[in-house]
Amino acid sequence: MAAFRRSVMSVALRCTSGVLSSSNITTRKRLSGLPTVIRKNWITLCTGGGLCAVPFSQQQAEGLSHEALIRRASSLVTDSVNTFLSQTTLALVDSLTQYVKAAHTLMALQKRYVSVISKLSPEEEEAIWQVIIRQREEVSDRRQECRRFESSWMNAINLSEMAAETAYNAGADQASVTARTNLQVAQAHVEQVRQLSLEAERKLAETKAEEMERNTQFASKTVDEDIPEAYLRED
Repeated sequence: MAAFRRSVMSVALRCTSGVLSSSNITTRKRLSGLPTVIRKNWITLCTGGGLCAVPFSQQQAEGLSHEALIRRASSLVTDSVNTFLSQTTLALVDSLTQYVKAAHTLMALQKRYVSVISKLSPEEEEAIWQVIIRQREEVSDRRQECRRFESSWMNAINLSEMAAETAYNAGADQASVTARTNLQVAQAHVEQVRQLSLEAERKLAETKAEEMERNTQFASKTVDEDIPEAYLRED
């Protein structure tokens, strides 16, 4: 039985290949010459002059209208798009969360440095700066990762919107509702974490400004201490 099926498939593929290079009349003649079992189990789709054979079992295709098949296909599309949206949302939320954690770690290091800057030896200051520099690099890497995943997520959002609209037009109302619900949930999750990342960026900028101001004050104080008192007196 398995050998017979392989033989049938081979015949169908050879016939379909020949159909691609033939006119419409020749196509109809060759298709009519195929065994009945092949004609019933293969649906041929012609787009822009190209012909491709899409296998459907007899139980799947028999008795179903084109509209029903389109509804079924649109439902399958929304299922795939929902999976893509779910994965990209998970990746983006996770990357944003890791970015927020890295940003808060950097803020803690900068605040610690500002609070003890006047008490540090040159060696200690250099060691802390190396740690801060490495943390800044991690923050930058996390930010780039967020941008990459956000690009994929936006593609998933656009696909979900199109899939939901297509399913609705095809009459697959349940698939359309599910797609739109998943879309709203994904957007809500991402927006929640995105607000945390924006808040972290704002606080990071404030900490950076505080650090620069403190460094300026410390440098000015150091210069004043190095100038002999005789040069500071007014004659």
